[in-house]
Amino acid sequence: MGKGLIFFCCSCCILALTIVNLSIGPIINGPLGYSSRIVLPLGGFIWRTANCKAISDTYDDLIDKGTSKDDLKYNYKWAIDECKRKKGMHDMEYTSFIFDIVIGFVCSLIGLLHLFDLKKDFVSTTGLIGLGCGVVGFVLTFVYVIFNGIVYTNYYDSKIYKTDGDGAFAEKVDSGKYECIYFDEKDNVHAYIAKYSDLIKKQYNYNKDLIDSFKEDPSKGNGCRGDPIQDCDDNGIINGLRTYTDNSGSHDCEYLYISPQSNEITNKDKSDRILAALILSLFVCLANIGLALFGFLLFRSPSDF
Repeated sequence: MGKGLIFFCCSCCILALTIVNLSIGPIINGPLGYSSRIVLPLGGFIWRTANCKAISDTYDDLIDKGTSKDDLKYNYKWAIDECKRKKGMHDMEYTSFIFDIVIGFVCSLIGLLHLFDLKKDFVSTTGLIGLGCGVVGFVLTFVYVIFNGIVYTNYYDSKIYKTDGDGAFAEKVDSGKYECIYFDEKDNVHAYIAKYSDLIKKQYNYNKDLIDSFKEDPSKGNGCRGDPIQDCDDNGIINGLRTYTDNSGSHDCEYLYISPQSNEITNKDKSDRILAALILSLFVCLANIGLALFGFLLFRSPSDF
């Protein structure tokens, strides 16, 4: 396969994958872009217009007044990082997708002309264009991949408690206490909340089996339910035995549960879109590397087209 054909294929790959990305992009197409819940300093906010600087200034003022950084780690500091990263993901999704589709269209069109033996005297210039576009496209797309991955695995936009497949968030460790399954460290209430990467799981979407189990299993009744943020202490422990009653009498709760939190599949759709855009963007990065590499080779040896 000639260098010119590979150059053309890389351009077409960038164009095709970016068109798909534009159709599923989580921000461009609406599932993301607004957070209805975030830690207290920010409240609900639109990613595009979030005032991250105001939160940062407030954080600096509190530090100057003697507030410990540890006391602000999971509220103001968390809010600053979340705001900057979500805003960065928003901006880079638009920037990288638009730039990549322009790169793909222009380079594939020029490459197609050369394949039909038109304007062959401009092959060296075409190679230089491909080199520049490939490098810039790779940088922009890779930055988007980084923001996407960070947001996907660390953040959320609504308070959906993290549970296992049965809806449990805590398990009994001895006769007088329960251990919170998703405890991380003191004050980190975010550890109890499902991130975008978790929302693909069945328990965060419509799940008939899970819903039926809460109706039919007495151990999942009100006596064995709770709220992780309110119930788990600074060590991730819930003190005090809880019980439930059925036809055979009273029993200890082996697990503490949260009833099904969604009757829709919108959470899965949201998670799927972010993940798909992440994976496709990685392939676009590879195609941009190919475009830059073969653009450089064509610039060096135009006759090899």
